[in-house]
Amino acid sequence: MIFLLESDHNAYMEIYNRYSKGLYMKTLQKVGDKDESKDLLQEVFTALWQNRFSLTIDTPLGGYLYATLRYMIIKRIAHENVRANYLSSLSQLSLIDDVLTDGLVRERELKQVIEKEISLLPDKMQKVFRMSRERHLSHKEIAFQLGLSESTVKKHINNALKSLRVKLGAFSILIGLTLTHLFF
Repeated sequence: MIFLLESDHNAYMEIYNRYSKGLYMKTLQKVGDKDESKDLLQEVFTALWQNRFSLTIDTPLGGYLYATLRYMIIKRIAHENVRANYLSSLSQLSLIDDVLTDGLVRERELKQVIEKEISLLPDKMQKVFRMSRERHLSHKEIAFQLGLSESTVKKHINNALKSLRVKLGAFSILIGLTLTHLFF
């Protein structure tokens, strides 16, 4: 240990030769990867060399090396866990973004289909329906503005909804939700 404190390279090599194989096997057992084990082993001996002046003569060298190794393995595992969680979060955000984007595209397409079908309604029915759904007017307000009875307004809206459901066929389940979402 004294020679190591004096920066004797030969003493360092003697320590390396004495402990490296056992430390490597312990690392390989814990980490399971040869390259990563070699990297950790190099870090242990680099730490020994860098901290050689702070070591005391009564410090058991083997204990110091194994404790340093244990610390570095724990640090590496913690780092990998953080990295894995981060990557998992990124992939989940990417999936959510893809789902949201797909949903927005589908909603836009459905709005276009619905708009096309609304434009094909008879003029009076279309006008009543748009006043109800786009301008959010009550049946009473629509009736007053168009000079119709409230029951006629209600009938136009119901007929428009029935017609849209029939014309859009396969979309009928979505339409119930979307018409509410789009026009209320």
